[in-house]
Amino acid sequence: MDGMHDLGGKQGFGRIGYPPAPRDESWERLARALNAIGLQSKTYNMDEYRHAIERMTPVHYVSAPYFERMLTAAASLFVEKGIVGADELAARAGGAFPLAQPLGPGRRNAPAQSFGIGEFVRVKNDFTSGHTRMPGYIRGKTGSVVGVSPATPFPDASAHNIKVPEEPSYDVRFRSEELWPEASDRALVHVGVFQSYLEKVTG
Repeated sequence: MDGMHDLGGKQGFGRIGYPPAPRDESWERLARALNAIGLQSKTYNMDEYRHAIERMTPVHYVSAPYFERMLTAAASLFVEKGIVGADELAARAGGAFPLAQPLGPGRRNAPAQSFGIGEFVRVKNDFTSGHTRMPGYIRGKTGSVVGVSPATPFPDASAHNIKVPEEPSYDVRFRSEELWPEASDRALVHVGVFQSYLEKVTG
């Protein structure tokens, strides 16, 4: 999905702000532990966790530090899985407990096709309201395949608990001029791209 979380390749957000020191970090261990419990117990998977962060409201996302995003995602998924009630969280927090927005539809794999080392491929110009691991800055761009990784769950389905065949991802090498025309020094950028996001370049 397009949202505030997909900031790769974007500029103009100014300097990074740091909270004043010292600050209380003791609660961060609890946030990490809750997320570890959710993942290790298979209450939810990593794609569901990532998508829960993406579903935070934009204002909450940009204002929340790393571990607050982790806590929001874990709490949202525990509520959605029926482990705890939103009213119980609010009671324990002494007020409203912000949760991720409702889960939307996912999508299944594209028809299977394979790509060879050295082959030129294009990233599909797809837009989806659900989870995706396709960075916005490579959408519609062309690169060459330089490596293949073993099959893993397709995130666009896995984040929505849709059972589909696993698929490989490809190490695709892009020229920086292809990604950011007239706005970058010459460089090579490597991105792991799932098979369903790619199409063959013909002609």
